[in-house]
Amino acid sequence: MRTIFWENGIRLIDQTKLPEKEEYIHCKKVEELIDAIKRLAIRGAPALEAAGAYGVALACFERDFKSLEEIRNHLIFEAEKIANTRPTAVNLSVGVQRVLKKALNGSSIEEIRKFALEEAEIVAKEDLNRNKKIGKNGAKLLKDGDTVLTHCNAGRLATVDWGTALGVVRSAIEEGKNIKVFACETRPLNQGSRLTCYELMKDGIDVTLITDSAVGIVMRKGLVNKVIVGADRIVRDGVFNKIGTYTLAINAKFHGIPFYVAAPKSTFDLQKRSEEVLIEERCKDELLFCGTKLLAPKETRIYNPAFDFTPINLVSAIITEEEILFYPINF
Repeated sequence: MRTIFWENGIRLIDQTKLPEKEEYIHCKKVEELIDAIKRLAIRGAPALEAAGAYGVALACFERDFKSLEEIRNHLIFEAEKIANTRPTAVNLSVGVQRVLKKALNGSSIEEIRKFALEEAEIVAKEDLNRNKKIGKNGAKLLKDGDTVLTHCNAGRLATVDWGTALGVVRSAIEEGKNIKVFACETRPLNQGSRLTCYELMKDGIDVTLITDSAVGIVMRKGLVNKVIVGADRIVRDGVFNKIGTYTLAINAKFHGIPFYVAAPKSTFDLQKRSEEVLIEERCKDELLFCGTKLLAPKETRIYNPAFDFTPINLVSAIITEEEILFYPINF
């Protein structure tokens, strides 16, 4: 199940419709892609890297250009808009800048378009290959009979295909290991219940859904023995990931359960420390409403960060496509 691909524009699974419907969005304008990213129709750091790459290619084709200077200026302008759509996940900017750099080497409008689309396709292909490598490396940390707790969605839907954290689970199962999964619902947008449960059940993988607030009792009762999550940005002193990850890491540390992060090297931003990263805050309606049902008085003050920061000393290991970095992790 490929999340995003090129077909006379960008086609991507509309993740806001899952699990009820599996529908695709066809983006023919950069503004349509930006809207899809903002609405979380596409999300997950590796998938956003591909989206950013394809977005630059899309900018090359969304209108006719009269000169080389015009298309180059347009690409630079649109690339900045795409990269700034979601500030916490570094991969989006990585994908944008990679394709932009390649495209600007073109000596004609046709060559710029050719270079951009070719490079975007390479980015997407590389994501699948590196996820397979992450899965193979991470599978070494799982034993037959393990039960893994995961948070949000770091599976096929967060990547071009296969997944990072869930890619580790898939790879272990592919090796013949019996692995079960517990998935946090991941409020307020329920990526765990809507997306993780959807894709695991579609693959026939044993998954149990829990509320975010149940992680403590689940660990205390010994229902899980490993935690694996993805990452949106890894800096020198720790990991940014979906809100609630920090809580999982503290609970895992207290209960003596290994806490693993699975992410490609493109998620690393080792020039920065945590205080230099902007944590995206999202619309208050995500907390005020469930569908059309009002959950709190409309005047309620809301704090709705999309991500949190987990200090590196709470991380047992980071699983990448190249290696496993074990605690104590020194970059």
